[in-house]
Amino acid sequence: MNGPSRPKILLIEDEAKTARAVLNGLKTEGFIPSLASTGEEGFFLLNSEPFDAVVLDWMLPGRSGLEVLKTVRAKDSQTPVLLLTARDALEDRIAGLDSGADDYLVKPFALAELAARLRALLRRATAESSVEEKLTHWHVADLDVDSAARRVTRAGRALDLTPREFDLLLQLLRNAERIVSRETLAREVWQEIRRATPLDNVIDVHIARLRRKVDDGFASRLIHTVRGVGFVLREEPNT
Repeated sequence: MNGPSRPKILLIEDEAKTARAVLNGLKTEGFIPSLASTGEEGFFLLNSEPFDAVVLDWMLPGRSGLEVLKTVRAKDSQTPVLLLTARDALEDRIAGLDSGADDYLVKPFALAELAARLRALLRRATAESSVEEKLTHWHVADLDVDSAARRVTRAGRALDLTPREFDLLLQLLRNAERIVSRETLAREVWQEIRRATPLDNVIDVHIARLRRKVDDGFASRLIHTVRGVGFVLREEPNT
């Protein structure tokens, strides 16, 4: 992070009125915001200078927000990205999160909530950096995870995980052999303080996809659902 009290935020937003309001709100909340009006300009700025977080509008002229997000994630898996969207359907939320967004906020939104979510993302990024300085390699059964390189292998086979799937797996690894509730995943991975049914569905979809990638085709299962409680990472033979 560029500084403990003045984080640098890149806002990528083409609608002038929204951009002005968000810029002013971020300044009032103690951030140092910069504006890009197109996806191309945003990508250029991201490659030109460091930012602590990105606020990215989904509907941009030219390169869409999702296209920008996927390109950013191909080069940088660490910088937190909050997606602004008018799309509130479950499949749209999943598409945004699967593309690498760390959080999303549905328009219209309160500037105070945007600032609070950014602070939460920055706290999480700082905490994860601290953890990774202490422990960057995890090993359970034949599963190996390098958190610094964000690389996952099982029995020597590389697993291709989305950023959200990787974060979910890391949360389960940190609590191996212990049940992790949906409330914990909502708080630690999605930064949601209050759990809502739509987010429960999103969590379940991501866990199901992660389980297929981690467990299918291997002799033992690692990711288990504890009905009505949550999930646990432990080795059990396939039956």
